[in-house]
Amino acid sequence: MCWLFARVGRDGLLSHWFECQWAKCLLWTAGVRIEADLSALDPKATYIFMANHQSHMDIPILFAALPGYNFRFLAKESLFAIPVFGPAMRRMGHVSIDRGNRRKAMESIQEAVNLVDSGVGLLVFPEGTRSMDYSRLQDFKTGGMIVALKCRAQVAPIIVSGSGNILAKHGRKLTPGVVRIRALPPFDAAAAYSLKQRETFKNDLWDRMDAAYQEMRS
Repeated sequence: MCWLFARVGRDGLLSHWFECQWAKCLLWTAGVRIEADLSALDPKATYIFMANHQSHMDIPILFAALPGYNFRFLAKESLFAIPVFGPAMRRMGHVSIDRGNRRKAMESIQEAVNLVDSGVGLLVFPEGTRSMDYSRLQDFKTGGMIVALKCRAQVAPIIVSGSGNILAKHGRKLTPGVVRIRALPPFDAAAAYSLKQRETFKNDLWDRMDAAYQEMRS
């Protein structure tokens, strides 16, 4: 259904609605419940969501938790090579990025900028890959900071806790449970940091998100 309606309507809203419904059905079937505090977000705003990453389930979890926000996610190129799934992701407007090819990476960043300029948000996992250590966040990659600064939209940090217990990295079995999500207050990263200050932005964002993650875990 997402494939069928990908080009129908304004800004892909219909296909995104189907993605969110698919995610809710998947979580219900798996016995996964979400407890989300999104009070810091403005339902009318377009955000660059920055979320920590513990599990393949994070994408459906965030689709289910953020149904009121029209967004696409930034994902590694290898996911788009998966038969059926990859072409469907591309057709629905999700953005691939090849970290090993600078030219293609810059083209992907421009694609993300164009997407956000059109009023569609973006979901970025700044850790770059799923974590196997749930005691702290992994170090952030600089690429996500460049994307956020070039898009010049409000950055909304999203803390996810518990998804690794639902499906761990390299795990094959879904385990019922509760996933907690908390949105931190959004901020204008482009107003606070220049591209030359992307390392400072990266470190400051990590400090802020890891502190909130530790608070949630405790």
